[in-house]
Parts: sequence; C-alpha cells; structure tokens
Amino acid sequence: MKRFSFSLQLLLGLVAGVALGFVARIWDVAWLAETLTQVGAIFVQLLKLAVPPLVFTAVLVSVANLRNVSGAARLASKTLLWFLLTALVSVAFAIGLGLVINPGQGVTLDTGAAKAPESSGSWLDFVTGVVPTNVVTAFTEVNVLQIVFLGVVLGAAALAVGEKAEPFLNLNRSVLELVQKALWWVIRLAPLGTAGLIGKAVSTYGWDLLAPLATFSVGVYAGCFIVLLAVYPTLLAVWGKVNPIQFFRNAWPAIELAFVSRSSVGTLPLTQRVTVERNGVDAGYASFAVPFGATTKMDGCASVYPALAAIFVAQVFGVPLGVGDYLLIAFVSVVGSAATAGLTGAIVMLTLTLSTLGLPLEGVGLLLAIDPILDMIRTATNVTGQMVVPVLVARSEGRLDEAVFNASPQPLDSAAAGRAPRAPEPATA
Repeated sequence: MKRFSFSLQLLLGLVAGVALGFVARIWDVAWLAETLTQVGAIFVQLLKLAVPPLVFTAVLVSVANLRNVSGAARLASKTLLWFLLTALVSVAFAIGLGLVINPGQGVTLDTGAAKAPESSGSWLDFVTGVVPTNVVTAFTEVNVLQIVFLGVVLGAAALAVGEKAEPFLNLNRSVLELVQKALWWVIRLAPLGTAGLIGKAVSTYGWDLLAPLATFSVGVYAGCFIVLLAVYPTLLAVWGKVNPIQFFRNAWPAIELAFVSRSSVGTLPLTQRVTVERNGVDAGYASFAVPFGATTKMDGCASVYPALAAIFVAQVFGVPLGVGDYLLIAFVSVVGSAATAGLTGAIVMLTLTLSTLGLPLEGVGLLLAIDPILDMIRTATNVTGQMVVPVLVARSEGRLDEAVFNASPQPLDSAAAGRAPRAPEPATA
C-alpha cells in the first residue's frame, strides 16, 4: 500500500466500502453488514479515544505558544474575526438556499411519532455548560467544550506565571507529541475505517429512508458545496490572493479523512500537518489557529445545517418564520458554533437553534435517521474552513511560505509523521 498515496488509499477504501455496502444490502448479507459496522465503529472509537488529551494539550500549548509569536494579539483577533465572518456568509447562503428550495414543503411525515432528544441545547445550558463542575467529569464524559475551557484557562495561567510554568508546559508538549503520534497510527488505518463507515452507511440507509427527506438532504449537500466551491475559493482568490485549486490539492487528504471520519477533532493532526507542510502556514501561528478551529470553526455543522434544518422543521410543523427568525438563525450560527465542539454530529447545535426559535424539538427526531449521511459533508466543510482561515490570516501577515504552498503536494507517509508541526520552543530569559 505504500506505493499508493494516502489520498488514493482513502479513495480505494471509499470505493470498496460502497461496493461491499451494496452487496450487503442487495443480497442481505448480514455478516458482511455487521463486519462493516464493527470496523467503522472501532475506527471512530479509536479517534474518540484520543480526543480528551489531544484537545486539552493542543489548546493549552497553542495558547501558551502565543507568547513566542510576534503580533500574537493581532493574529488571534484576525483569526477569530475570520471565523465569525465566514460563519456569517455561510449561514446567509444557507438561509437563501432554504428559502428557494423549501426543504420541508410538501413533506408528509408522522410528526406525532417523532420524539424530542433526551438532552437538548439551550442558551442557559450552553453558557453554564462551558465551566465544568468537576475536572475529571469533563474528561470522562468527553465534554469537549469544557476541555477547551480548561485548556484556555491553564494556557493563559502559564503565560502569566512565566518561567516557573515551563516544566508544566514541557510535560504537555510531550503528551501532545505522543498523542499526535499515536493518533497518526490510527489515521493510517483510515482506508479500512473508510470502507467500514461508508459500507455501513450504504447497507443501512437506502433510498426508502432518504426519499421523504430528499429535498432536505440535497439542500444540505448543495449548501455545503456552495461554501466549499464558491465561498472559500472566492475568499482565497480575492482576499488571500492565492490559487484556490492549489489549496484544495494541498488540503485534499484532510478533507477526505474528515468526510469519512465525521470528526474535526479526530482529523486535527492531519489538518495541522497539511496546513503547515503543504499550505505553507507558519508553524507557530498554525499551532494556535488549527486546534482552535477544530473545536470552534464549524461552517457545516453550525451554519449550513442548522439553518436548513430550522427551515425544514418550521415548514413540516407549519410554523411561519419571519425576518427576525432568520436573523436569530444567523446570530446563533455565528456565536454558538463552539457548542458543536468538533465531535461527530451537530445535534447540540440543532437543538440550540430550534429552542432559540421556539420550534418543536421533536423535529430533531425526524432528522436523526439520516444524520450520519449528512454529517460527512458537514465535517468536510468544517475542516476545509479550519484550513482556509489560517491561510488567509497568514497571507495577510506575511506568514505564508508561498514556495511551499505552490509546490507539488508532498506525500503524507508514515515517515513524515515525526515531522508534525511544532511551535518554536520558548526563548530563554
């Protein structure tokens, strides 16, 4: 397999998964369907296993490393501003698309049988849920938002303490390197995981399930493609003054892995390597921007999907939406994206949007069945945005190596894993 590039390996896994999934579905091969399900489940579980230590150490170290980056405050503020602007543009296109296609109009579903999720998101839950009541619980329950909060607080505290915090920071840098190395081994299994995940989706979800939600499903993919193939390339060409086609050539392995794994955090090590080694973003800045993007930058899950889903639910339940409601959707998408926290699925963000608009939370139950299919394109959009923003900011700040960006993409083989991007070590006093 080493003779094939990593992207080609993922593509082969995708094709094999589709073929095996159709075999399992058409000929009702139960053992094959179960095997595909278990292979995909093990791969996702391995990705999730690394989430708590990876997020905590990556965020903590990235915050602490800001002191080694000149103009850190300006870089951080520019990054967050671009996060907000791209989220706003994405949700605006999604709302416009929803008003054109009317995804819930004419849909006949048994809304009485739909159940609201056991736990739902609200602004109070979101705000109070940021601060953990127990440090251990934040990690055992994999509450990524709380883990991010702890990482930010301790990273800022390490900045304030200064030299005395170096042993603590060195420990976290070592843990981050170890987790990234181990996670890279898991990522190398992605072709097998891809076959399992796609095969399970094909064998489990057929057109019979998609038919009533066809317009909505197509709308989510169309909305994400608009962001991927129109919004991002325009920003890269006009503001970044870089070649969008070259960007996608460089970024493709991370986008492909995000599509099949459905986890922005699980894709983080590959996203960071691609951002530095292929797109030429300064490693010091990328060590801050990429981990933060993986936990807060969610144009697919927090902008496109909730907007279309809210319009769908409102139309199915016969609830009219006005201009104020659409402005609320945009507001929730821009400031609430951290609620998705880079994990598989966007249910928290959807319930947050529906509860803000006063729409029936039972609408979530109508969409849960096809969520895995929609989550693939949402996550691919998320991860692409997480690479686009660092390129835009780095280009404007003179921190983009154009020779690296414009070079032929380097292979991401196992030997290169040891070159995972690292921020510069702190200077001695």
